[in-house]
Amino acid sequence: MNRPSPIVDLQLATAGEELPPRAELEAWVNAVLVRFPQEARHEVTVRIVDAEEGQALNRDYRGRDKPTNVLSFPFDGPPGVILPLLGDLVLCHPVVVREAHEQAKHLVDHYAHLVIHGMLHLLGHDHLEEDEAEVMEELEREILADFAIADPYAPLPGDDEQQDDRKDERRNR
Repeated sequence: MNRPSPIVDLQLATAGEELPPRAELEAWVNAVLVRFPQEARHEVTVRIVDAEEGQALNRDYRGRDKPTNVLSFPFDGPPGVILPLLGDLVLCHPVVVREAHEQAKHLVDHYAHLVIHGMLHLLGHDHLEEDEAEVMEELEREILADFAIADPYAPLPGDDEQQDDRKDERRNR
């Protein structure tokens, strides 16, 4: 079966600099979808927002009154209506920039990780339980490796305590 190319509806709701180009977003989305050949849905909206919108969405949909790096909203259509829509990803640019800086990562690499992470959520993966987290993180590592992007969960030198903090933060997202 020939898979249709992914369709990424890019919405820029921030004036941030160094935003990822559409071609990269499409490549990251496609890299996830090719691992799930049974998945017929191939359209996703990627909205890049400022801190205010990111905080409002996180507060309204997750009950957490602070901006977060990525939110995933799977599309749940009406019964009997089949559309190729997978869902929406919302990335908060200021948070992504801050985290990339704090974690000494290239911004584009961090964006790649968060898009892949969000796509896996849209496909039903989660990281609430340790075994689920291990499966999801391994998929992320494998897909990122296809782009020559380092393991985002690898500890930074001298970073044992911060690594534990990041692991706790992942579980609490």
